[in-house]
Amino acid sequence: MEKFFRVKENGSTVRTEFTAGLTTFMAMAYILMVNAGMFAELGTVSYGAVYIATAISAIVGTVLIGLLANLPLAQASGMGLNAFFVYTVCFGFGLSYANALVLVLLDGVVFLILTVTGLRKVIFDAIPQAVKTAISAGIGLFIAFIGMQNAGIVVDDGATLVNLHSFNLLGGTTTWADIFPILITLLAVFMIGAMSYKKIKGAVLWGILGSAVVYYAVGLITVPEFYATAVAPNLTSDFFGAFKDFGSQAFLKVFTEGFDFSAYIAANGMTSFIIMFLTTMLAFCMVDMFDTLGTLFGACSAGDLLDENGDVPHMNKAMLADAIATCTGAVCGTSTVTTFVESSAGVAEGGRTGLASMSTALFFFVAMFLAPVAQLIPTYACAAALIYVGVLMMSNVRKINWDDPSVAVPAFLTIAFMPLTYNISYGIAFGLISYVLIKLFSGKAKEVNAATWVITLLFAVMFFVSR
Repeated sequence: MEKFFRVKENGSTVRTEFTAGLTTFMAMAYILMVNAGMFAELGTVSYGAVYIATAISAIVGTVLIGLLANLPLAQASGMGLNAFFVYTVCFGFGLSYANALVLVLLDGVVFLILTVTGLRKVIFDAIPQAVKTAISAGIGLFIAFIGMQNAGIVVDDGATLVNLHSFNLLGGTTTWADIFPILITLLAVFMIGAMSYKKIKGAVLWGILGSAVVYYAVGLITVPEFYATAVAPNLTSDFFGAFKDFGSQAFLKVFTEGFDFSAYIAANGMTSFIIMFLTTMLAFCMVDMFDTLGTLFGACSAGDLLDENGDVPHMNKAMLADAIATCTGAVCGTSTVTTFVESSAGVAEGGRTGLASMSTALFFFVAMFLAPVAQLIPTYACAAALIYVGVLMMSNVRKINWDDPSVAVPAFLTIAFMPLTYNISYGIAFGLISYVLIKLFSGKAKEVNAATWVITLLFAVMFFVSR
């Protein structure tokens, strides 16, 4: 392990890498359940089938990024991209589950070509420094926002879109069962902060495990029917039925049924099909590319893993892992696979090499057979880790020159749009668009290189034809 992953050389230990991998898994294990539940709404593929497909593609992508790029990052079906797959492509456009998998497969093939030819590195280099610097802070706010939503701290009140969950036990409909998990999440955040201040190793992991124990202890003692509603459902599962469904409903469906678009063409015509196909491909490719680029840079920046030039080490290999994992995901029956922002939780625990990724992949493998093991870690415990990692990722804002509008505006929009649009790539898009237009209007268009112009125009086209 030392020779291959260079653990000591990177200032880490095997124990630290294992702990970091476990922390990353706990922070992102929710994707197994969330992705499966989302796809099950289609009615043509079961929860169990997509659960297995999600786990396999996560294992492949995470192992590859560890072996090829030696980075402590993990991959799985991307949030946002899975919603786009189900709600826009299938329910909105009327494509079948198998048809949509074709678009995911082509997305992966395109990225394989871009990676092998080196064009993905060129694209990343075209992102202005102001936007690059803001990426990690934007991702930090984004994942903290995810954590607050998962814990129920931030809720949609129907008027302002976001509001604080009510803590009022003396009036209204709020009950102790509603707010005690939220209080546990907040307490866990404070405890992680205190342990980190005291430089206790594994602070995030201890925060997750400790809050999980408190959650069950308090729930079982104080909440009626807690065992029946929150514990018992996680103790039983038809493990082998999930594998059977995977084989019959998801695996290889992209080839056996995916390329038959006759139903869509008959209902909408060939011209509509061509426009839909090309614009949807563009949307998948742009979002996948910049989600991955943004996450790679953000996670590595937060963990001080960038090389002497400020670049992600072994970026092309990391992108190759992403492209292969996306193709694998399509073959298995799930949406685009991308590097997860929750990897930052493991980096915060001290993960520095691909050995942490191997650890994360191992736990995904175990979870594939023991689904309740992953489900027993409550969302409220993992949410605390996401919120704290958001704190850690804000440090880059001090490097932004806020006195220069040509830097401050793109940086701010990059940071703000990520959590407010629930999409990493949209933050990068508006950062690029504002950067280019400010340079244009201030008479400095020559400072914008050709690749930046091309990417910005592609983003603009994507917004106008697919949003």
